Amino acid sequence: MSNDRHYSPGDRLLLQIDSALRTLLPFSGQPERISPATGHEETSLDEESARHVAGLMRINHTGEVCAQALYQGQALTAKLPEVRKTMEKAADEEIDHLAWCEQRIRELGSRPSLLNPLFYGLSFGMGATAGLISDRLSLGFVAATEEQVCKHLDEHLEQIPAEDRRSRAILEQMRTDEEQHANHALDAGGLRFATPIKFGMTLLSKVMTKSTYRI
Repeated sequence: MSNDRHYSPGDRLLLQIDSALRTLLPFSGQPERISPATGHEETSLDEESARHVAGLMRINHTGEVCAQALYQGQALTAKLPEVRKTMEKAADEEIDHLAWCEQRIRELGSRPSLLNPLFYGLSFGMGATAGLISDRLSLGFVAATEEQVCKHLDEHLEQIPAEDRRSRAILEQMRTDEEQHANHALDAGGLRFATPIKFGMTLLSKVMTKSTYRI
């Protein structure tokens, strides 16, 4: 039986604040799985390559910040308990990605994006709004978002040097997980978004990728 009935609105607000802090503060999220980079030796990259890979990993890290916020917002407003649990479980799995990306960014001598709080707030609002409208829309939004993430990961895997096995291992595992999240959302009854809507989401994602690559 769900324990949701034991949480007051105030309790839920505190849980959301805790989730936001664990997402945005450095090294706050504790992964359940060991980073896929473990076991791969560090490769010596020239300065330009290291800076470029760090920029790509920063984009992916911000993407995971957005995913956390999206899932938390949807879980807050989901109407069905099973949908809320699906969102919360996906958010927990995304913590792994968040921690792996941050660790890799630090290894490359860089830092996460300074814009993360802004994107967290925007994504949380979008997720909460989708959940208020309907669970099917909320699940469809997850599926469409994860499809966008998979496209970004494919593009980044093409750009990361083959010898940088640490970065590649992280992105390859993330690609597998994100595809599963998209499929689970559709299997749970999520709407399949029309092409024009996906095109709009692509344009919004480009704003995020262009800005967080350097900032």
